[in-house]
Amino acid sequence: MSDGSAGTVVLVHGGFVDGSGWQGVYQQLTKDGFAVSVVQNPTLSHADDVAVTKRVIEAVSEPVILVGHSYGGAVITEAGNDPKVAALVYIAAFVPDKGESVNTLIAGFPTDGPQPPILPPQDGFLLLDRDKFRASFAGDLEAEQAAFMADSQVPWGVGALGGEISEPAWRSKPSWYLVTTEDRMIPPSAQHEMAARAGSTVAEAAGSHSIYVSKPEAVADLIERAASEVQSPAVA
Repeated sequence: MSDGSAGTVVLVHGGFVDGSGWQGVYQQLTKDGFAVSVVQNPTLSHADDVAVTKRVIEAVSEPVILVGHSYGGAVITEAGNDPKVAALVYIAAFVPDKGESVNTLIAGFPTDGPQPPILPPQDGFLLLDRDKFRASFAGDLEAEQAAFMADSQVPWGVGALGGEISEPAWRSKPSWYLVTTEDRMIPPSAQHEMAARAGSTVAEAAGSHSIYVSKPEAVADLIERAASEVQSPAVA
C-alpha cells in the first residue's frame, strides 16, 4: 500500500461511468507510492460534482494532483481552484474556459467525423446507445468488458452539461493533457485545441476514449510526470 510519500492524486470520472474504471490507474499509482482518492460524482449537476470533488480534496494531504477524464475535465477546471491543488491532468477531457460549459464546447466540435451515439434525453438524463457503446467509447477494450460498461452506464444529467465555469483553474495552475488519438467521443483535434488554449503539456496515446481503462499505465505515467514536475520544477 502507498504511504503517500510521492504525493496525493484525486481521480475524477466522466459521464456515463463511475469511478471504478480508474482501478488500473489506481493500482499503478499506489504501487509507486502515491496516495490516491477516487471521486464518485453523481453527475447530476456540474455544481454538485464540483462540491463533491472539493470535499474529497479537503480530506486528503496536499499537494494534490487533480485528474479528470472526459466530463471530469470540466469538474476539475472549477474544483482545481482549491488552494491544495498543485496541478491539473486532463485525460481525453473537456477543458472549458470562463463562462463555457461542456455544451458550448461540444457545439464547436467538428461535425464531419464520428458522433457520440447519445440517445434522446429521458427524464432529464442521457445514455449512450448500448449497441454502439463499444465503437464510440471503448473501441480498444475486449467485447465482454465493453458490454459490461455499456450495461452499467450511469445516466448523465442534462443539467451537468450546461454547468458554466466561473474561474478556470488552468489559468493559474500548470496542466497536462493526454490526447487519445483513436477517440470517437471527443475528436482528437478538439482535444489538441483545448490543450493548446490551456497551455497544457501534451502527451499522446493510441487508444479509445476509455484509455484510462485500456492503458492505465499511459495515464498513470503522465500523472506521475505532472507530480514530479510540480515537486521539482525545471530551472529556467
